[in-house]
Amino acid sequence: MRAPIAPLFVPGDRPERFTKAAATAADAVIIDLEDAVDPSTKEAARANLLRHDIASKPVLARINGAGTSWWKEDLAMLDSAALSGVIVPKAERAEDLAEAAGSAGGKLAIIALIETVEGLDNIQAILSVPEVICVGFGSLDFGLDLGCQPSWEALLFTRSQLVLASRRAGKQAPIDGVTPTLDDPDLIAAEAYRARNMGFGGKLAIHPKQVLPILTAFRPTEKEITWAERVLAAATSDSAIKIDGQMIDKPLVERARRLMEAAAIPTEG
Repeated sequence: MRAPIAPLFVPGDRPERFTKAAATAADAVIIDLEDAVDPSTKEAARANLLRHDIASKPVLARINGAGTSWWKEDLAMLDSAALSGVIVPKAERAEDLAEAAGSAGGKLAIIALIETVEGLDNIQAILSVPEVICVGFGSLDFGLDLGCQPSWEALLFTRSQLVLASRRAGKQAPIDGVTPTLDDPDLIAAEAYRARNMGFGGKLAIHPKQVLPILTAFRPTEKEITWAERVLAAATSDSAIKIDGQMIDKPLVERARRLMEAAAIPTEG
């Protein structure tokens, strides 16, 4: 499974929103059983997930974390749920990720949310679990655990570690955390663009209004696309070439190829 770029959360106890979420431009829907669901409706949310009828795009479930009273019940339903993947919150131990993978019969991709210092300390072991395709960043919870404001500057070092660890493990780029502001598309786009420039592969969305700004930010600009097209048209061998006063060698040719691949990201729902 390719890790999603702008996956959209929808509360598991609001099944009337499932179809609406699937109708957005989000490239995956995350049915949430964890933070968005009150303890009194956990069982109903799980039942709603099992009955979801989304077929147009990948569906993932964010289950409750290991150590909670809902962990075992959530794991028990994974093998029969119509899912493409599972998101494990507050991931701290590789053993928990392996247990989730085994409960799903090894058929589901896993995204491990790094939301605590302990999770970050154990990230290489977490990424070594074969079913874990990437990590996500639970920036708000991480800031709470660290005792800092979850600002970009305060968590810059952590974000860099997530990108480096993912590359070191040969896994897909990490997915950045949510922006809690819902009605500021410029802020959403700016934070998504910064994440993209750092090496993240996507950003979690908590409202439909956030999806298009995220997708647009992760899509190359027209200027980048034009540059990439010129480079690829001129690069007929491994020899360095000169374009607009810039020396273009193999790393920049590869960057041009990746930009053209990213240009295929849809930006309209």
